[in-house]
Amino acid sequence: MEREKLGSRLGFILISAGCAIGLGNVYRFPIITGAYGGAAFVLMYIIFLLILGLPVMVAELAVGRASQRSIATSFDVLEKPKQKWHLMKYAGVAGNYLLMMFYCTISCWMFVYFYQYLTGGITGITDAAALGEVFGSIVSDTKLNLFATFGVVIIGFGVCAIGLQKGVERITKVMMVALLALLVGLAVYACTLSSAAEGLKFYLVPSFSKMAEAGVGTVISAAMGQAFFTLSIGIGSVAIFGSYIGKERRLMGEAVTIISLDTFVALMSGLIVFPACFTYNNGVTADAGTVGAGFLFTTLSSIFNQMPGGRIVGALFFLFMIFAAMSTVIAVFENIVSFWLELTKLPRWAVCLINVALVCVLCLPTILSGNVWADIKVFGLSFMDLEDTIVSKWLLPIGSLVYVAFCTSRYGWGAKNFFEEVNTGKGPKLPKFFIPYMKYVLPLIIIVIFIVSVI
Repeated sequence: MEREKLGSRLGFILISAGCAIGLGNVYRFPIITGAYGGAAFVLMYIIFLLILGLPVMVAELAVGRASQRSIATSFDVLEKPKQKWHLMKYAGVAGNYLLMMFYCTISCWMFVYFYQYLTGGITGITDAAALGEVFGSIVSDTKLNLFATFGVVIIGFGVCAIGLQKGVERITKVMMVALLALLVGLAVYACTLSSAAEGLKFYLVPSFSKMAEAGVGTVISAAMGQAFFTLSIGIGSVAIFGSYIGKERRLMGEAVTIISLDTFVALMSGLIVFPACFTYNNGVTADAGTVGAGFLFTTLSSIFNQMPGGRIVGALFFLFMIFAAMSTVIAVFENIVSFWLELTKLPRWAVCLINVALVCVLCLPTILSGNVWADIKVFGLSFMDLEDTIVSKWLLPIGSLVYVAFCTSRYGWGAKNFFEEVNTGKGPKLPKFFIPYMKYVLPLIIIVIFIVSVI
């Protein structure tokens, strides 16, 4: 059976960027930027994106395009006889399922809050503590979470069932364009608020005193970690889209474009958060150590509810969040579908139907950890936190290390094959000095990040 292809380069870029752009871009990035020195932190973050995120993304895309397979069989195709690189498939497949086990539930909360703002259900509440109680009641509502999470799963696999071009590519294009339009519109509006100038100064003017307070080592570690984990590299969720494109363009330029879009969304989100916080909340009330998803539903919701026209702003913001969440869900679901298509030869619709049931069951521990199973902890963590920790602190760095080693080692695919694949087509080349860097330096950096994140 001939492998499906994406219909356009724009589709490839938007889908790949949609996979990388996640909910954490919107609330976590601007907060840690402010906590760790504003523009000075952003500069370090961009440097680490280039020296960490870019080469790993190029490696993933190269393995995907050269093999024309997902992570389920890509290493099998490219490895030499009797090698064991294909064992990476188990970690990759597990990583994609684990990611969706908690991400689908978090995504469902975006739909719930969009509905709340659309109907005016919470717009009269301005106290962050009271909004925290509302959020707690939503998380503990078992029936609501079951219904909404299963809805996210059905929508995601429903799009995949339509097909790669007609479903995944066409719908993701629309969502990503709408996401970017909403992002720019909300940022422009936020910059007109009365204390926007103070918020922008806090966000964009370097504060080396803040860096010194936090500790230069801590700030560098935070910038490295954010740059590494923001792209969701290491479990094949980006590589799959490399397998859907031709060899017309070099992969270095494509990776730079994807990373630039991801960074644009992160940077623009700060233009929404900080002017709003300084106008209606006397500055930022969360810091890099404590900010979490609850920041969206308490602090930001409190701010929206104090704004003139806050009901509309809140609805548009959570609509934007829905697009950010669902672009990732659909991209990862497409990777899961591709696993099954390669390993079982079942038709696409049957694979999607099976996985709707499978992922719904797998999401149950996360859904119930907010209510019925709230007292059950594994290593002191809830099921949601445990799944997040396994993916972000273990599978992503280990997977990235495997991709880099496979692409540069003579005991793997090999640097010569990797270099030829990356530089096939038109566009900017991967410089030759990147090969020894990827072979000797990058693995050490990834190992350090892994050890620091685990500790």
